[in-house]
Amino acid sequence: MLSSTTTDSVVVLRRDSNQALGIGQFAVEFLNEGGAAPAPEVRERTTMFWTDSVLCGLSALALGTNAPAVLRAEALEYPRAGGVPVFGDDASVAPEKAILANCAAVREWDSNGTNFGYNPTLGHTAGEFGHNDFYAVPVAAAQASGRDGASALLGMICLDEIRGRLAEVFSLKSYKIDHVVHGAIASAATYGAMLGATPEQIESAIGMFVAHFIPWRAIRAGKQLSDSKGASAAISTEAAIVCMQRSMRGFLGPRDIFRNPEAIWRQFEPTDGPAPFDLHLSRAGDDFAVMGMHFKLGLYEHQSAGALQGVIDLLLAHPAILADPAGLESIKIVAYEPAFGIIGDPAKRDPRTRQSADHSMVYIVSTLLRKAFDVAGQSGVGTLGGSGDEMWKRLMLVPADYAPDAIDHPETRRLMEKISFEHGGPEYDSRYPDGIPTSVVVRAGGETHDSGLVMYPAGHARNTTADLRGILQEKFARLGGLALDEPGPIIERLNGVAQLSASGLKDLYDFTIADRGRFD
Repeated sequence: MLSSTTTDSVVVLRRDSNQALGIGQFAVEFLNEGGAAPAPEVRERTTMFWTDSVLCGLSALALGTNAPAVLRAEALEYPRAGGVPVFGDDASVAPEKAILANCAAVREWDSNGTNFGYNPTLGHTAGEFGHNDFYAVPVAAAQASGRDGASALLGMICLDEIRGRLAEVFSLKSYKIDHVVHGAIASAATYGAMLGATPEQIESAIGMFVAHFIPWRAIRAGKQLSDSKGASAAISTEAAIVCMQRSMRGFLGPRDIFRNPEAIWRQFEPTDGPAPFDLHLSRAGDDFAVMGMHFKLGLYEHQSAGALQGVIDLLLAHPAILADPAGLESIKIVAYEPAFGIIGDPAKRDPRTRQSADHSMVYIVSTLLRKAFDVAGQSGVGTLGGSGDEMWKRLMLVPADYAPDAIDHPETRRLMEKISFEHGGPEYDSRYPDGIPTSVVVRAGGETHDSGLVMYPAGHARNTTADLRGILQEKFARLGGLALDEPGPIIERLNGVAQLSASGLKDLYDFTIADRGRFD
């Protein structure tokens, strides 16, 4: 069997090959040797995820959230000639520190893109989570090396391809390892390739990171979550970039890490020598991992998207539910694992921090319903009206919905007591991660209303009914309005990243972030 296969459209790194070296070779060819030809729709979708991520980060900074503020201040303490900027500044700082700060800001709201590691065509359905947190890496690499915006966008595609394909073939969460490992490996490869590293140096950096810096999911455990949860991707990526820099200076990390019997891959999934998986990486066309990634249409844990869609569908079909808030008797939500385990944890029935509230199914759904009752009451006719797309826009969950006064809102707390959350068992579990299988049953005014099974809510990659661009425009406007006094030109700049010259990319973050006061 060949150790690897390369065609115009795909590279297959087989399990009996040195996959760390293969990832390095893939990244170098993709970003430097004309080996990449992603279709226009791949570039467009990546640009949408990129704009979404930056506006999430800018709004988190504008509202003074803790981890982004701390890590941005830390980055500014590391000035470096030839470095790169943080969001909202033109100062030149150490690239790894700018990446740390910008990545943490992007992830703070937990509102940017998500993947579930699902590729049934190849039989790669490990189902590992991941998020579009890492675009700070190719942007910083392009800025540091004098590349233009088109090169930065190609770096984003490369990074998403590596981490997305790793998520399809190896489930880190099954072994209590945090999902950011896949992103950190992709970050080292992308950054190194854009800065002129050899495949061997990238292999060394990947080995160094895996050997020294594996994060456990302990950062996500506990009744009330800490800053470590939101900053996990940032901290691991900082370490990955330092590993890459160290490798480029001549330090030698462990080689062939995916076949190393003492590394995480074969420790958790033992083999007699090869890695536990083959790895397919796209070079051209439209079959890129990013095309299967999902958007969040507001601030909520993505595992709750099916329930949100179910509630919106019920409110559209049965507007009388909103006529009398006191008449709502009960809400039953049925979903799959891991949704039930992650956002149905009994501790999440009484969230006291934003990080816990946005991982609480009962809180998320109750907040959407409270907003629906408020809007219907203001309408004077007791209904919302409009389409499903309009409901997503009008009821969009935003940072204010996770502020301390919102978390303690008496109406939200009353609605939370009405909700039961159940595990649907094999019928539901077997449908994930293809979709987000969820059903919602509402009892109101003496009548029972059932959403039926929701699989592909708005924002899901396989949803074909929602006006994704229109809803995202509303999200961009809302988050942009929190961060910037005049968000329009900056949103346009972000959407046009591929057209920026090298100097334009260098000045990308040269704008003032509004100070909206301390959020938490």
